[in-house]
Amino acid sequence: MAYDHQEQEQLDSFKAFWSKYGNIIVWVLILALGSFAGWNFWKTHQANKSIEASALYDELQTSLLANDNAKVQRIAGDIRAKYESSPYTQMAALAAAKTAFEANDLKTAKAQLQWAADNGNDEYKSIAKLRLAGVLLDEKAFDEALKVLNGTFLPQFTAEVNDRKGDVLVGQNKLNEARAAYVAALAAMDAASPARQLVQVKLEAIGGTVPADKNTAPSPAADQKAAA
Repeated sequence: MAYDHQEQEQLDSFKAFWSKYGNIIVWVLILALGSFAGWNFWKTHQANKSIEASALYDELQTSLLANDNAKVQRIAGDIRAKYESSPYTQMAALAAAKTAFEANDLKTAKAQLQWAADNGNDEYKSIAKLRLAGVLLDEKAFDEALKVLNGTFLPQFTAEVNDRKGDVLVGQNKLNEARAAYVAALAAMDAASPARQLVQVKLEAIGGTVPADKNTAPSPAADQKAAA
């Protein structure tokens, strides 16, 4: 009987607890299960969107190889409208800018690059702004190009930014500033960079002197010249 009495007390305690907190527990469980189901649905939805965006981007690449600017622009617009938060949207904008530029549609090229510069991640923003400055340089919109180049870039683009600044400053006939920009570009470049030689040629073409490489020992001919 003592055991039955103890069991009845536990049952009564549970009934009292459930009467007080049962509804709260049920709603917490419902919300937890609903959140879990919603999270799984969102993940599945995002995965499906990524697959769809990838398929559209593949189609864009095919049109890009065919130099079909109109189709590239249309597909890039579709990707942006349907999957704006996808990385494929940024990639599509850069690709669309390239085909527009090659088709001499500079207005569309600038619009695509400006969108990527405003909406991409930091790397895509840097790439888009560099290319936008190049289009503005071709249009001889030098002040606008410099304004873009004076914006924020990731550190790994320092050499390219200074190289492009040098080009713009040459266009403005500001040769002293252009020489300084090219020297800064060389200083930021890896010694083995294939772009280094082109920057050196541009620097020397405007009367600049290529800085000596501190890691390169002087040649015997240079030593004899210095001794003389």
